[in-house]
Amino acid sequence: MSSRAALRLRTLQGHLGSPEGRSMESVSSPLTTHVLDTVSGLPAQGLCLRLSRLEDHGQQWTELRKSYTNPDGRCPGLLPPGQVKTGTYKLSFDTEGYWKERGQESFYPYVEVVFTITNETHKFHVPLLLSPWSYTTYRGS
Repeated sequence: MSSRAALRLRTLQGHLGSPEGRSMESVSSPLTTHVLDTVSGLPAQGLCLRLSRLEDHGQQWTELRKSYTNPDGRCPGLLPPGQVKTGTYKLSFDTEGYWKERGQESFYPYVEVVFTITNETHKFHVPLLLSPWSYTTYRGS
């Protein structure tokens, strides 16, 4: 198997949650994300993202963390244990900046994924599959 094919296989295994891929995920963070560039078939390295929580009875977003995806397209330690509270959260991905760095025009300047945490003891995984013209997200495991 070529090295490029092996990298794609490891990426897919990690994305689908296989035992081989789980070792790459931060085990301590109750909230994780994984961004895949569907144009290249590889992880989206260096994509800027922000995590926010809705405060003040639904009136104000409070930024909790700004970070960048690692070489595997992940952002380990996004929300440290003990900082999870029930409520509404938002992951904002700077997709325009990501595509501009690659010399690519894009349709979506950013992607915002808003979700609700109702149980502080659960783990939450928010994958993002990304191209310049579309994106897909879902609650992963």
